[in-house]
Amino acid sequence: MASGYEFYIRHLRFMARTTAHGDPAVAVMMDQLRLAADGLAVNGDRYVVEASRLRLAARALAGLAGFLQQQILPEVVSAGNAVGERQVRWVIDTSMETMAALMIHAETTADREDYTVVLPPPPA
Repeated sequence: MASGYEFYIRHLRFMARTTAHGDPAVAVMMDQLRLAADGLAVNGDRYVVEASRLRLAARALAGLAGFLQQQILPEVVSAGNAVGERQVRWVIDTSMETMAALMIHAETTADREDYTVVLPPPPA
């Protein structure tokens, strides 16, 4: 895998692996993060979200962004890790933009059409 999105895949997999799965809805959301990571690993800059999972995937991405914003970004900034900061900020921004796109797509298609997420270029 040489897509340039390895850092994003790692963030998705970390969140999916470490989030408590006691609630069935949370388990499904974490599965969506895992599926996104798997899709990116195969397809480089894109993955598909099934129509029936659009809203769950959107919530999972919002959760990832919130976790990174509150827990990880402050640590990366205080450590002076410029590369890490660019990557974490990119993950936060991209996750929130994707969340919005998924919700809009879910609304406009009444949850009936899959959505292909195409990521912006990774940070330099």
